[in-house]
Amino acid sequence: MEEKNSGRNRWLHIRLTKEEFEQIDRNFKASACRKRSDFVRRNLLRKPIVMKYRNESLDKLLQELIQLRTQLNFMGNNFNQSVKKLHTLFEISDFRIWILAFDSDRKKYFSLVEEIKKHIEILAQKWLQS
Repeated sequence: MEEKNSGRNRWLHIRLTKEEFEQIDRNFKASACRKRSDFVRRNLLRKPIVMKYRNESLDKLLQELIQLRTQLNFMGNNFNQSVKKLHTLFEISDFRIWILAFDSDRKKYFSLVEEIKKHIEILAQKWLQS
């Protein structure tokens, strides 16, 4: 959503101390304004400024979900490698070896999926309580 220039052709130059600039910059970064000039203009004209809000209680939830996604990606990559290997097999003995190896991998995958499901259920319960 691009803000129209609306005929802004006047410049306002001001000088600031390092501390003043750093304070304005900190406030700008904590706001939802995309441009510093927009932030300063809103301050000068006493218009409302939307500040970013961070729900810190969800930080741990987000970390755990990232770990779960990483585990799922790992499982998906291993599964893809197994299937690619299946497509390169030509002899029955190779198929038997692949089936045995894949069966053990499949058991690991399903146990990890069950663990992830339980973890997601625990996280959902925690989130619903807050």
